[in-house]
Amino acid sequence: MAETFETLDVRADLIEGIEALGIKEPTPIQKRAIPFLVEEGTDLIAQAQTGTGKTAAFGLPLLMKVDAKKPQIQGLIIAPTRELAKQIGKQLFRFTKFSKQKTFVEVAAGGDKIDIQAERLQRPTHIVVATPGRLMDLLEMEALELGGVQYLILDEADEMLSMGFRSELAQIFKQTKDRKATWLFSATFQDKVQRLVDDHMSRHSHRLTVEKKETVNRNIDHQFHVCAREDKDEFIIRYLESQGEDRGLIFARTKAGAIRLGEVLEKAGFTVGVIQGDLSQKDRDKMMRIFKREATQILIATDVAARGIDIEGLSFVIQHQLPDAMQYYTHRAGRTARAGKTGVSLTLIEPKERAKITKLEQELGLNFSLAEY
Repeated sequence: MAETFETLDVRADLIEGIEALGIKEPTPIQKRAIPFLVEEGTDLIAQAQTGTGKTAAFGLPLLMKVDAKKPQIQGLIIAPTRELAKQIGKQLFRFTKFSKQKTFVEVAAGGDKIDIQAERLQRPTHIVVATPGRLMDLLEMEALELGGVQYLILDEADEMLSMGFRSELAQIFKQTKDRKATWLFSATFQDKVQRLVDDHMSRHSHRLTVEKKETVNRNIDHQFHVCAREDKDEFIIRYLESQGEDRGLIFARTKAGAIRLGEVLEKAGFTVGVIQGDLSQKDRDKMMRIFKREATQILIATDVAARGIDIEGLSFVIQHQLPDAMQYYTHRAGRTARAGKTGVSLTLIEPKERAKITKLEQELGLNFSLAEY
């Protein structure tokens, strides 16, 4: 019998909320994590890539464990970037759309006014989603109290350590010493992640790994096109012209490459936005608002700048080059075909890179087709 959210013992009102988002079947990480977290709820170490449904995997059990009658912070979710923190907060809010007893979630992340966040945290709050740096700032201001935190969730732990947040995470563990459990999610398990686990989590933590081949969204049509580097612009223009009004995201490897491609496409008559690491948070937010309002058809982004992007209705993703790390392929491709829809992930490669497509097919269990436009 196929597993459903009902067979995973998810509460009926939360099932109604996720079904309203078009989510009907649980993903592999949800099938494995949800029953354990609902029944046991003790320390969990999960290895899973971005785009595998992690937010529901930890969010649904957390919402079931929070006591809405207690006006104190019971769940603390830490995420590496402002975009991901906001995305998680938005998803938790959507999950509870049909719940009679409201669970109040606040997002505390850099880039927004800290005094407004501090003011909001004075209201009854059950779950806080925060970035490490902003949480430290709020603790210093005594704007929130973490003594009642029962569940600490670290999302993309490897990314937070790569960004240099080791000391902040250690302080967060210290501030939540009375918690019942820690749930840690990470795409990779380098030595630094293992050290964090050894220092702060139970030796008896439950471990689960989602194999790479299970992370793939089967609603994505994976395509590739072979062309010389100097011919990529012309091919992208032809492809975009074939898509009519459809909207999409283009990944470029470097900031300079993203800016240059944006200028090329604008000259060709497309409405384009570019987000890259040198943009201020204000300009980045402005660019995202414009794209979400559908005032621009194409968004060009670097990998780092694109973390946390969650825009529904994107018909395609173009990868101007293969990413440096293969794990980013799933992250990039997963920006399309969200919430049960279909989409295309199109990768441009040079002739000498053909073997890399074969490697992706083998590692991720994908079937790529040759694209001609």
